Amino acid sequence: MLAIAIRNAVVRTPEITVGAAGVVVAAAFTWVPSVWYDEAATVTSAQRSWPALWAELQNVDAVHGLYYALMHVWFWLVGYTPFTLRLPSALAIGVAAGLVVALGRRLGGLRLGVVSGIVFLLLPRVTWAGTEGRPYATVTTLAVLLTLVGLTAVRRTRARRHATRWWVVYGVLAALSVLFNVYLALAVVSHGVVLAWTLAGDRAAQRRASVTERSGALPAPLVDRRVLVRWAAAAVAAAVVVLPFIVLAAGQAKQVDWITGVGWATLRQVFSTAWFGAVYPYAALGWALMAVGVVLAVRAVRRGDPGTRDVLRMQAVRVAVPLTLVPTVLLVAATAAGEHLYSPKYASLSLPFVALLIGLAITAIRPRRWLAAAVVGMLLVSVPTGTTVRLPHAKQDSHWANAARIVESQRNWATDADEGVVYGSVWEHPTTTAQVIADTYPDAFSGMRDLAVTETGAERGQLWDVNGDIASTVPSRLSDIQTVWFVGGKSRNIRPQVTETLVAQGFHVVRYWHTGTVIIWKYSR
Repeated sequence: MLAIAIRNAVVRTPEITVGAAGVVVAAAFTWVPSVWYDEAATVTSAQRSWPALWAELQNVDAVHGLYYALMHVWFWLVGYTPFTLRLPSALAIGVAAGLVVALGRRLGGLRLGVVSGIVFLLLPRVTWAGTEGRPYATVTTLAVLLTLVGLTAVRRTRARRHATRWWVVYGVLAALSVLFNVYLALAVVSHGVVLAWTLAGDRAAQRRASVTERSGALPAPLVDRRVLVRWAAAAVAAAVVVLPFIVLAAGQAKQVDWITGVGWATLRQVFSTAWFGAVYPYAALGWALMAVGVVLAVRAVRRGDPGTRDVLRMQAVRVAVPLTLVPTVLLVAATAAGEHLYSPKYASLSLPFVALLIGLAITAIRPRRWLAAAVVGMLLVSVPTGTTVRLPHAKQDSHWANAARIVESQRNWATDADEGVVYGSVWEHPTTTAQVIADTYPDAFSGMRDLAVTETGAERGQLWDVNGDIASTVPSRLSDIQTVWFVGGKSRNIRPQVTETLVAQGFHVVRYWHTGTVIIWKYSR
C-alpha cells in the first residue's frame, strides 16, 4: 500500500513530492557537524546590525551581501543555532529538486523529470551544499529557476502570447540572481549558447527536411530572431542594473587570492570535486552516464524519422550541456589567464543540469525494472557520501563544537565568577582569531571578557576581530579577573606569550586540552 501511495503522489504532484523529500533528506542530522570557517563568516556577518553589515560589504564579501542580508532576517525570526544556520540551504535544495523535476518534465516528460530530480538529490556535491550554511544551495535553485523562466519566455514568444512580460520577469530574475551570487551571470551567458545551438539545430533540421521533401511535417522553429533579440535585451538590461555591484565585487578580488592557477589539481577538481564531491568512482560513473545520455539523444534525433520524444530529449541536451560546461570552461579559462576565479564550489550552479544529463541516460534504459534498478544503484553509491558529510568533524576537520563543550563544562558558572579569554589564531587562518568559535557557539563563552581584542570586525568594517599586543593589552584588563582561558589553533598561536604575560601577573596553568586543531588552556590567579 505504501508503494502504491508513493507512486500515486509522484504521478500527481511530482515536483512537490520530490522537493519535500529533498528537504527532509538535506536537513537530516545537519545539526551534527561542527561549524567551520566559511560558515563562521555567515554567522558573524548575518548577526551584525544593518549599518555594520553595510560597512563590511564595502570592504569584503560583497558577493555574498544579499545572502547575508537574508540570513540576518532569518536569524531575527528563528534565532541562531547550527541547525537554523543550515536549514535554509536544505530548503533551497528541496525547491531546486522540485524545479529540476519541472524542467525535466517540460523537456522530456514525467519520467525524465522525476528521475533527474532524484539524481539531483543523490549527487555528492548537492548533499554537501544542502548541509552548508553558505549560499551555494540557493545558487542551484536560482540557476534552474532562471532557466525555467527563460524557457517559458521562449515558448511564449513562439506562441505570441504575453511574451514581453515573461522576458521582463527573466531580466529582473537575472539581475536578482547576479546580485545574490555574481557567478550566476554565467547562467545567463550559457542561456545565450543554448539559444544559439537551438537555432542552429532548427535550421539543420529544416535543411534535412527540405532534402527529403518533408518540410511540412516539421514544427515551427523554437528559436528565431525575435527570441534572440528579446533575450539579448533582457540580458543587457540586467547587466546594466548590476554593473555597479560587479565593479564593487571585482574590487574585492583579493578575497580569492587563495585560488591557485590552473594545473593538475584543477583537472582533478573539474573531474571529481565540482559535482561529485571528490568521490572518484562516482565521478567516473557520472561522467560516463552524462556522455551516454548525450550520445543516445543525438543518435535518436539523427535517425531518418525521429519521434516527438526524440526531439524533446535532444532539446534537453541543448539546454543541459551548455549550462553544465560553459560556466566551468569560462572560469578555468579566466584562471589560466591570470584571474584566479575557478573553485569547485563556484560550479554549483551546474548541478541541476548534470542531474538532467544523467537522467537522460538512465531513462533510456529498458525495460522499466532496469531503470528502477539504476536509480537504486545511484542511491547506494551515494550513501557513503551522504553519511560522511553529516559526521561531527566533516567540515574541514573542524573541532569547534568540541572546544566549546570543553569550555562550557569546565568553566565556573557562578554568577560572581570573573573570567576572561584570549583568542589565538585559527588553524590555517592565521589572520583570524578564535573569536569565531565564540561567535558560532556563543553559549559556552557568554559573560567572558575578551582580554586581547583592540578592534572588532564590526568596528573595522571587516569580517574578523584584531588582537593588540599581548604584553601591553592583557595586563590592563585583569583587575577583577580570576580565571583566564586561552583558545586558539595548534600552530602559529600566541599561547607562549599569553602564558608568560599571565604568569608575570600571578596566574598559573590549571589544565590544558587539545581537540583536533584547537588547543585550550586554563589559568587561575
